[in-house]
Amino acid sequence: MSTCLRWLVLFIVSGILGFGAGEELRAQADPQNYLFNSGQTIQPFFDGWSHNPDGSFEMHFGYLNRNYVEDLGVEVGLNNRVSPEGPDRGQPDYFYPRVNRRVFSVTVPTDWGDRELIWQVTTNDESYQAVGWLQPEWEIAPTGTGGATAAGEPENQPPSLQVSAPASVVLGEPLTMTATVGDDGLPPAPRERSPGRGTLPTFETQDSGPTLPVNVPQIQRDSRNRPARVQLDRLSVTWTQLRGPVGARIEAEDDDAAEGVATVTATFASTGVYRFRVQASDRRLTTSEEISITVR
Repeated sequence: MSTCLRWLVLFIVSGILGFGAGEELRAQADPQNYLFNSGQTIQPFFDGWSHNPDGSFEMHFGYLNRNYVEDLGVEVGLNNRVSPEGPDRGQPDYFYPRVNRRVFSVTVPTDWGDRELIWQVTTNDESYQAVGWLQPEWEIAPTGTGGATAAGEPENQPPSLQVSAPASVVLGEPLTMTATVGDDGLPPAPRERSPGRGTLPTFETQDSGPTLPVNVPQIQRDSRNRPARVQLDRLSVTWTQLRGPVGARIEAEDDDAAEGVATVTATFASTGVYRFRVQASDRRLTTSEEISITVR
């Protein structure tokens, strides 16, 4: 067989084998390349540490719920534990979809040294850990700090916050919760951007353009549960569920910014004890309060 003919045969055979391998690879596509609305796991993560005035330290944690729509509940205990001195160190047992940062913090003593604090969450028979320790590069500013104040400027004070909500409610009845907030007017309101600056580009499909793929869970964002946020002039008020059964929903109502009252309505899908965190922020300083509600 001539050299040219031999190379032609090898080229044809390798092409056939390559096509078959490509089909096999496509048939065995890595699930990590897909995005899912439900059925996925939770990855806790260490969000850094900060100093406390008394010399102790705060270890901050957040999580990634890999689902784009499904919120999850994992009871504190064997499948949701912090060690040492756990399993309950104030971690959530309710998990919003996607990334949620600095959800809870654990105080460790001044003599903590190089010990590790571990948060482990198990879902769908898969366990994932977040490991925190006092590595210098992971030090962050304490929660709610506003940064340095320029010389001659008054010191910014945290917003005032007073939360009002019934201690219990009967299943099936909506629950109204209010947060009365106040502020010292600092920091100054940001300057308005000139028209066109900072404006995100728009995306409009064309009739002759390509169609969207079916596996794009991001387009289901209207179905995704999130913390409720109310904007009151210069302050924002956020309501976050930390604990309790899945199925609670908080909807913000129209508010009169001049009165400084943020009102939300909560509905519940099942009985149980729910814990919510309410935060008022002026963009630099944050005031928090936690409340518990029993649904009978």
